[in-house]
Amino acid sequence: MSRLFPVVATVLALALSGCGNVGTASESGSGSSSGSGKESGRMDMQEAAERSDAMLDAVLEAVDPDLQWAHGPTTTRACGVTRRRTVMTVVSADRRQTFLDRAEAFWRKSEYRIKAVNKDEVFPAVYAVTEAGFGVSVSFRGKGQAFLEVDSPCVKESKVAPPTAEPNGPAYEGVYPLPRPNVRSGFWS
Repeated sequence: MSRLFPVVATVLALALSGCGNVGTASESGSGSSSGSGKESGRMDMQEAAERSDAMLDAVLEAVDPDLQWAHGPTTTRACGVTRRRTVMTVVSADRRQTFLDRAEAFWRKSEYRIKAVNKDEVFPAVYAVTEAGFGVSVSFRGKGQAFLEVDSPCVKESKVAPPTAEPNGPAYEGVYPLPRPNVRSGFWS
């Protein structure tokens, strides 16, 4: 089963990031879209990236106690963008479900639709989608490291600037791949 997880996760991620028009509904306090995207009823990749960043900020803020995180790579595809955050706090196997439950509860409260929950002991994950078609996820991967991702729906092509939010720990600029979790927490670790 563990070997199939990367394939299942990839299929789910692709399904969650389907292309379609993006409305101006706000997600988790991110506000309505602004700029050139409103003129045609669709936002552009930069606006989608900014909305994705706001969704990542909101879920990390909702998970208590705080976790240290760093930006993961931003990727673009034919008509969308993916923003990532990598958790640098060590989350013990006993606390992983607590982390996922807190993210899921926040998304339900924010009226996201939960698409899938993977209860795998090694690679648990939660996948959700917003009304505007943004796919969001929290997943645990190698060495128990947690990753948060937001995949935009199909948007207008544009340049995408790096995220502006400051990580709450080292930025690891120019470091790829990011180190494994290395921050201890009295609660999470």
